[in-house]
Amino acid sequence: MAFPSFEDEFVPELPVQEQSPANDGPEPIPRDIASYPEAVRDETYRRIAYLRWFRDNLKGGWTQKNIEPLIAQAKSAIGKPAPSWRTLASWWQTYKKAGYSIQALVPKHGNKGNTKSRTSSGEQQFFDKAIERYLIPQRPSVAAVYQFYKDSIRVENLKLLGDKVAPISYRAFLDRINRLPPYEVMKARHGKYKADVEFNAIGRHIPPTRALERVEIDHTPLDLILLDDELHIPLGRAFLTLLIDSYSKCVVGFHIGYKEPSYYSVKMALLNAMKPKEELCRRFPQLRNDWPCHGKIETLVVDNGAEFWSKSLEQACLEVVTDIQFNPVKRPWLKPMVERIFGKINSELLISMPGKTFSNILEKEDYNPAKDAVIRFSTFNELFHQWIIDVYHMESDSRCQWIPYYTWQQSVAHLPPLPLSNDDQKKLEIVLAQSDYRKHRRGGIQIHNLRYDSDKFATYRKYHTANRGRSEQPSVLVKTNLDDLSYIHVYVEQLKGYMVVPCVDPVGYTKGLSLQQHKVNCCLHREFIKGQLDLDSLAQVRMAIHQRIEQEVTELKEGKRSGKVKQAAKLARHQGVSSVGAGTVVSKLLEGSIAAIQEEETKSDLPNQDDWDAMLSGLEPY
Repeated sequence: MAFPSFEDEFVPELPVQEQSPANDGPEPIPRDIASYPEAVRDETYRRIAYLRWFRDNLKGGWTQKNIEPLIAQAKSAIGKPAPSWRTLASWWQTYKKAGYSIQALVPKHGNKGNTKSRTSSGEQQFFDKAIERYLIPQRPSVAAVYQFYKDSIRVENLKLLGDKVAPISYRAFLDRINRLPPYEVMKARHGKYKADVEFNAIGRHIPPTRALERVEIDHTPLDLILLDDELHIPLGRAFLTLLIDSYSKCVVGFHIGYKEPSYYSVKMALLNAMKPKEELCRRFPQLRNDWPCHGKIETLVVDNGAEFWSKSLEQACLEVVTDIQFNPVKRPWLKPMVERIFGKINSELLISMPGKTFSNILEKEDYNPAKDAVIRFSTFNELFHQWIIDVYHMESDSRCQWIPYYTWQQSVAHLPPLPLSNDDQKKLEIVLAQSDYRKHRRGGIQIHNLRYDSDKFATYRKYHTANRGRSEQPSVLVKTNLDDLSYIHVYVEQLKGYMVVPCVDPVGYTKGLSLQQHKVNCCLHREFIKGQLDLDSLAQVRMAIHQRIEQEVTELKEGKRSGKVKQAAKLARHQGVSSVGAGTVVSKLLEGSIAAIQEEETKSDLPNQDDWDAMLSGLEPY
């Protein structure tokens, strides 16, 4: 008497891919014949061909007596191997019961074989431990995990007196690994962010319908080391801030400079984007085309950089931009245009320029970009304008669907963006200036360790500010031009407008002085004195800085070109080398009473190179 075999109910089956959350939705559409492999499709077509031939030529029922005499004739007509009469009759019964659906004739090879796991409970626990070791951020290889799996079983078998645990083969182990849910594997080994990028669906924005409806902005360091215009020393990698129109794909504005991405670089790029560019194009007579992009931006798409969360930028954009759209962290595909053009700049414009750098140090090999750099900053600024205006704007995309320049022209002919009037352009400097609130006290406004006041401003305080007592003074909105601290704009409530208030500066210290330079001066000033700040001391510090710069210039002109790019980049940051400023760190001679200050007063207090680097690294961006 034969007894039925029993399965161990305590042996768990091998886990396969987990139920996908997508299965919780509507039922999927059944598969068609085209979804099967080619061999399965060919076999299905062979079966239906024989059934249709016999249906048309068979006399009587589907029996051996009626089918066998016709098999040779059917094979000759169809040209494919013929089945036996019994197989043919079985196909017909299946086909007929399915309502003559061809799906009933598809071979069921996938249902053949053993579908249950052959593992034991003892072996399964070692496999589970191996999987835990595999799904870690250190990402060990499958071979290393399999070796751990076998070693664990071997050590355990040394303790067993009875049946030993048999490990599965490497091929079977790899098959089990491949049956794990790929999303969970990548999430455990590479992190949730990369798993989401790889497996989550990517939607699409509602496409813009006109120019400047949606503009993307971002920063990137240029993969190129540039030279100082005068000294021909390497300045390091400049930063590019660029705005691109999502509809026309035109570059509407940019800024190149050595100051790290900040509100200042965003401000300069916005100014460049919104203003008409006729005067700018006249600076480069070799240009063959115009740059028609200007006007008010409707939606500015930014990332979550600190410079885009600036209060000054938010206030400015309420005036010049209708809306700011913040992208989530690590979602670069949500502003694809600007990311794509950064890659295009590196792959097409910078790829063959001497001085190009590499993001991967292994790609660099023996190439020294600082040593091979030959392009001056002003030359690159000219070449970049020429590439944007005469190349990028005039070439079509790879699918020949649009040319940026003509797409822009067609859009503005149908629905032009709002232009900036002359009054708007005059107001733009104030709107995009850095905003702060300060108390209007006796002596004027104290800001940036400087004092701003005038007779007119003092008269305003005398007759128009509220009498709130000595302990409570009114706060006023102050706008600072980051490139010139010789004046500020103060909003006057009674005038419903801004008043220009000059710096109380009898020695001309602040004339043409940028906020970056002033911060450096203030750091050095604290080394000179520990007491109250005064402009005479600051003038001495500024002379000390210029003596240091002139000393560097003299040494560089008399000696070999230095390869220390970091020091030159810091010098370029301090001197304001940018696409709208000078292309050299060599400064003009100081005018006025500052030049009369004796050099001997400060020469002994000049900071050495280490002190200079430590001081600059401590400055905060603005």
